[in-house]
Amino acid sequence: MPRTLRLQAPPRAPSRAPSCTARSHYMPPPHAPARAQRALRGRVTYPITFRALLLPAAPRTSRRGLCSSRARESQGRWRQLERNDECLLVAPEWNAAIVKYSGYLEHMDRPFDSNYFRKTPRLMKLGEDITLWGMELGLLSMRRGELARFLFKPNYAYGTLGCPPLIPPNTTVLFEIELLDFLDSAESDKFCALSAEQQDQYPLQKVLKVAATEREFGNYLFRQNRFCDAKVRYKRALLLLRRRSAPSEAQHLVEAAKLPVLLNLSFTYLKLDRPTIALRYGEQALIIDQKNAKALFRCGQACLLLTEYQKARDFLVRAQREQPFNHDINNELKKLASDYRDYVDKEKEMWHRMFARCGDGSTAGES
Repeated sequence: MPRTLRLQAPPRAPSRAPSCTARSHYMPPPHAPARAQRALRGRVTYPITFRALLLPAAPRTSRRGLCSSRARESQGRWRQLERNDECLLVAPEWNAAIVKYSGYLEHMDRPFDSNYFRKTPRLMKLGEDITLWGMELGLLSMRRGELARFLFKPNYAYGTLGCPPLIPPNTTVLFEIELLDFLDSAESDKFCALSAEQQDQYPLQKVLKVAATEREFGNYLFRQNRFCDAKVRYKRALLLLRRRSAPSEAQHLVEAAKLPVLLNLSFTYLKLDRPTIALRYGEQALIIDQKNAKALFRCGQACLLLTEYQKARDFLVRAQREQPFNHDINNELKKLASDYRDYVDKEKEMWHRMFARCGDGSTAGES
């Protein structure tokens, strides 16, 4: 199994360093986030080699038994978390994970592979995008928000052949991995592989879970400013909920699941500068909840972009009535007042010029 390094205190230095290896110091990469830099810099350096840190290889275990193996290792001297945000959610099997990582070879202080330079790492699926077996097993043993270091033997990394010319054969590598977030996409993938008839027979709770997963994917894409891709995910979730016929006693669950999707669609179309469609989705959200402040706010924003000032004021005043201390709503009302004043001033100037020309023409005709 992949091993994580103990980082709380360095192991005792051997009386005589191995002659076949040189000493190496591990420091956080310069492109790591400031929080990670503060956590890692100055803690511990290792004036020893990877070889001195390895334990005898443990027998392989199934993924189902990985958590128990991880729990036993956590009580020993090889498991030490760099950071844990007090979240007890362990990554499930076959999910999509948002990961930052850096891979190091022995005697190197710079990573041979890293995605820390990316502002927003892409979503990667286990078993598809993450092909390194040790990294996949390590991620399945991590919690959300955890930052850990793993030392992978060749059979968990690049094997006997390596990856020439960068990775030599039979190479042990050190990986620093941060699990930012994960999405359990197994249920969604299974549902999308079914035919339309099979999807209609799917249990309602599982359909709601699939729709929630699609919305979470859309949220991730939205945070990356990929609004067109986010729109596709939101529409897919809305289509699933609209196609599903539920009994009257369970209809409120479907409506409650539709509401955040409609609000997200309205906001996405505002970002895409398409206020007419944003207004339509906002009004559909108001059908579900007439006093929803966020839906009223989105409709007000859309009407303001459409220069329908009276409708925008009506929506925003209703939103302010629901949340009187909301800064976004109050600022939007101030913006509405400013835009309306500019609009009135421009109209006055236009009519003044028009009548001034008519007056000049009549005067010229009389003379």
